[in-house]
Formats: sequence, structure tokens, C-alpha cells
Amino acid sequence: MRLYNILVVLTVAMVFAGACTPGDAALSTPASVNTGVLVDSPPYVCKLVPDQAFRLVSGVKGFLGEKTNGNEANGDCGIPGAIPKALDVAWMREAPESTREYLDGVMDDRRKVFTRHGAATLPAELGEGLAVHLAYAGVDEQPYQVVARFSCSGKQRIITLYLAQVAQGRDGIRDMIELMRIAQKRYGQLYACTPGK
Repeated sequence: MRLYNILVVLTVAMVFAGACTPGDAALSTPASVNTGVLVDSPPYVCKLVPDQAFRLVSGVKGFLGEKTNGNEANGDCGIPGAIPKALDVAWMREAPESTREYLDGVMDDRRKVFTRHGAATLPAELGEGLAVHLAYAGVDEQPYQVVARFSCSGKQRIITLYLAQVAQGRDGIRDMIELMRIAQKRYGQLYACTPGK
């Protein structure tokens, strides 16, 4: 009888232990989703994109070195060492070497490509712009892109952000629009102009 009781206890214990295995818990618990809110806080990558927000959107970890070319008026900045680069930021300012007509041409070119691929239009307060995921992009390209042309203290500006990837569970288009919102605000702070005016 004692052996029988021991076997019953062991059988019951095994049934309960089996019901609490990590495999079953994983089946009944929804996978965690990367849904954190993007916050504008230092430090910044390429002066315009908050490091923490970029990491949240892209899922990129580790050291982020950056390389900048150009000047305050026209330039670009990226994170070297990876193909494709995890992030590129490009900017242009209306100036004698980049006239308003030249900026018109840049936006026309982007609009033609982006609209063919179902781009989302940016909210009016961010100026004229589009955000897109170019699904056809090759392995050495950055398929997530957002471009905005906006006025900053009466001068036209264009900022373009290029991302190689968006972390699983993130809405890439929405995130790129929010990163553009932060980039424009930061641009105004850095270059003493008021975006949208």
C-alpha cells in the first residue's frame, strides 16, 4: 500500500510539473512586443536623432560611432562599419548653392519614387514629406526612409532619415514620422531657427 501511495504522489507531481513547464508557459503567454514610446532626450546620433529612440526603433545594440560629411548647410551623417549602415541622416538648406528650385527637384524625385511604393504623407505640421518602406531594396540599402521639406525661420530645409531595419513589433512608418518630428525640433535648436515658420 505504501508503494502505491508513493506512485500516486509521484504521478500527480509529474502531471503538475508537466503543466508548469516553460514550454507550456510560452504557449499561453503572448510574446513581448517592442512598443516603447519614442522620447526626445540626449545623447543624439548624428545631432538630430535621440540615441535611445533610434535603438528602440531599430533594435540596434552596441557602440554607435558616427561619421559626418559636409557642413551646417548641406551634409550627411551615418553610422559606418555596417552594410547597410543602420542610420543615415541627410540635410539641405536653401542657399545660393542649393536654391529653392534645386530643393523642389530633390522633393519631386523623392515623391515620384516614394509614392510608387505606397508612401504615407507626413502630418502638415512637419511640412511637405513622405515616409516609406521600400520593400524591393537590396541588402546594401536602407529600405525605411522619411523625407521632409519644411521652413525654418523663412528658409527652406530638407531632412532625410534612412534606416536599415525596424525592430520586430514596431510600426516603422509611424516611428519614422516621430523621428522626423524630433529631428526637426532638434534642427531648430541647433541652428537657431523655428521649424514651421
